[in-house]
Parts: sequence; C-alpha cells; structure tokens
Amino acid sequence: MISSAIEPARFRQVLGHFATGVTVVTTMDGAEPAGFACQSFAALSLDPPLVLFCPGLASRTWPVIERSGRFAVNVLAEGQHQVSRVFGTRGGDKFAAVDWTPAPSGCPVLEDALTWVDCVVETVFEAGDHFVVVGRVTALGEASNGRPLLFYRGQYTGAAPVKADVLSWAGPDDWL
Repeated sequence: MISSAIEPARFRQVLGHFATGVTVVTTMDGAEPAGFACQSFAALSLDPPLVLFCPGLASRTWPVIERSGRFAVNVLAEGQHQVSRVFGTRGGDKFAAVDWTPAPSGCPVLEDALTWVDCVVETVFEAGDHFVVVGRVTALGEASNGRPLLFYRGQYTGAAPVKADVLSWAGPDDWL
C-alpha cells in the first residue's frame, strides 16, 4: 500500500536517483538580463516544437520571464558547474560572471553552453509548489560535441559515453 503522506526529504532522496541535465533559463528585463539555474527542463513535442521547464512559485526570475513572454534555455556543459552555482543563488549580478550573446529573441545565450533553445511562452500551469511553463521553440543553437553537466544524488557529475553495441533499444528516434 502506498502512503498518502510522502516525506519531502525521502521524495528528494528517491528522485535524486534520476539524473537530470542542468540548464540556465534566461530572459531580458528591459535592458537587463535575468536568469536562473533549472534542472526541471524537458523536450515536450516535436510537432509543434515545444519544451517545458518548472520554476518554483517563489522564483524571482519567473515573473520577469512571464512579463517578457520569451526565454532561452542554455544547456550547460560538463565543466560549467560554477555557472550553475552562480545562477542557482539569489541576488547579485549573475551575468557579471559569464559572457553572453543575444539569441534571436534577445534572450541571453551563455558562452560555452552546449547548445540553446529560444522560446516564447505558450502555456503556464500551476502544479503544487511549481509552475509548468510550456514554451514554443522559435530558434535553436548549434549542438556542441561536448558533454552535458548532470545533477545526480545531490551533486554535479558528468556523462560517460556508452558503446552503441550495448544498447538494446531502437534509439533516440523512439524517445519523442
């Protein structure tokens, strides 16, 4: 029988066994860049091209993204854990620590990110202590050959390649 009272610490511990990529979601607040580190990011649909991310209800950056109606998702590379830390803390000028260029929408694309996805806000749902933000993809960055920064069991880690001959499923074409 499943208990209806799930302890938050246990929930975090169990779901910490699911590795996630680390991203920085950015936007512009007038002439000022804004952004935050986000692990809750996923591809949602190929047709139309949609992605989602999940900011907390108390996020200070989400209202800025909501007002602007656009955002860029920067997929961090294996060596960018310090960038994630900077964007994962409140306050300060997060963009003082990293160079960036504007995506077609004007949203910041961080230097050395593996790739980026430029979006407009399509739909927003409130879900528990977070929002689920669905974005329509309007532009894509070039894909780097580097490896992604991952978060697993409460710490940053990297990904090691797996030889193709050990894979037992059809491949990435089946994922979306």
